[in-house]
Amino acid sequence: MYQPPHFREDDLATQHQLIRAHPLGLLITAGASGLVANPVPFHLDAEASEKGTLRLHLAKANGQWRDIQDGAPILAVFQGANSYVTPSWYKTKQETGKVVPTWNYAIVQARGSARVIDDADWLRSQINALTGQHEGNREKPWAVDDAPDDFIQAQMKGIIGIEIEISALEGKWKVSQNRPVADREGVAAGLSAASGQEDMIELVKRCGGLEGNH
Repeated sequence: MYQPPHFREDDLATQHQLIRAHPLGLLITAGASGLVANPVPFHLDAEASEKGTLRLHLAKANGQWRDIQDGAPILAVFQGANSYVTPSWYKTKQETGKVVPTWNYAIVQARGSARVIDDADWLRSQINALTGQHEGNREKPWAVDDAPDDFIQAQMKGIIGIEIEISALEGKWKVSQNRPVADREGVAAGLSAASGQEDMIELVKRCGGLEGNH
């Protein structure tokens, strides 16, 4: 992706944190079926390989797995916090008027070698890990074993596993770092007046060096 140096985020732990916080990624392949993209919940195992390993499952009726089996290249995209930025928040607007709207966002793209896994034990482990990731903090977490075993076995017959050993990760945190300090402060203040923008406010402050000023 287009990657100006001031927006690049190369810290592996930070990249992994975004993947865990936004695990519904877009699985993109270019194979015999053409260019295909499917939203899929991923589970990241950070310790399984140098840059981490992504595990997921697809419906067997979804032909994307056949392209992967045939060696189609893979791109997994994870979209983090994002927000529209109005020029009205910039001090530069009052000073020169030479400003335009933009969009702030944090995103991670992963590439790697993938293998298709049609194995009941692997699938059971993957769905247990994925379920535990999202149920673990609930007051009464649901577990796969809560459902009848014959029902789960029947459901598993309709899915197939994919494992991606990540070979390349790109992080892009476009969060107003390229603006003057007064403009960054204006963006943080403007976002604070909107609801649901806490994550982006934190990114603007942290990446823009404003944390000590607020």
